[in-house]
Formats: sequence, C-alpha cells, structure tokens
Amino acid sequence: MARVTVEDCIDKVDNRFELVLLAGHRARMIASGSPITVDRDNDKNPVVALREIADETISPEDLKEDLIHSLQKFTEVDEPEPETVPMIASSEGGADDSDVMLDRMTEEELLAGLQGLVPPEPSDDDEG
Repeated sequence: MARVTVEDCIDKVDNRFELVLLAGHRARMIASGSPITVDRDNDKNPVVALREIADETISPEDLKEDLIHSLQKFTEVDEPEPETVPMIASSEGGADDSDVMLDRMTEEELLAGLQGLVPPEPSDDDEG
C-alpha cells in the first residue's frame, strides 16, 4: 500500500527526499493530535500522511512552510535600533542635544592609536 502511495505522491512532490521529510512531519503532526483529512482505513500515520499528499487534501507547500517553521530556533525580527544617548549629562538644564558632538572612531583608527602608544618609563618605585 505504501509503495503505491509514494508513486502517487511523486506527481505532487518531485524530490523523494523532500517527500519523506514532508510525510514524516505530517505523520508527527497527526500523532500529536492534528485532524486527518482522509479516511484512516486502518493505516498508520505515515501512510495517512502520504495519502493526504497524494489526494492533495494537504498542500505540500503548506507542509514545507510548517516544517521550516518548526525547525527554526531563532526568528529574526526587524526592530529599530536604539538611539544613541550621551553618557554625560550637561550641567545646563536647558542644553539642546543637537549641540553635543560625539567623536566616532573606527576599529582601524583605534588599533593604529593603540599601536602608537609608548609604554610608560619604569619608575624607581616599580623596581623595589
């Protein structure tokens, strides 16, 4: 029975590996309580999943999207970046934020500055 069902599914899902992934995912969904869309006919969940795909009662694209969503561990959400707030508060209460100038330094400029630093001369206190 399953061999005939697989041959019927190849028309709907060209790649056999993808068919196995989708049918396995659908079988797990059925096992977890998802309602089936075809008669069970005393078949096990993987065969029911294949029959659903073959009869096109479940869309392979919907199954694929659900499978991808179930495997994702991190969902990227586009959120606006926080605004830069100056760390030092001005002594004037009515100072405008547009007057504050922040120095920006690239990583290359920082590394060049660090390489240009000279270590301090050892003092007499350090030797003792």
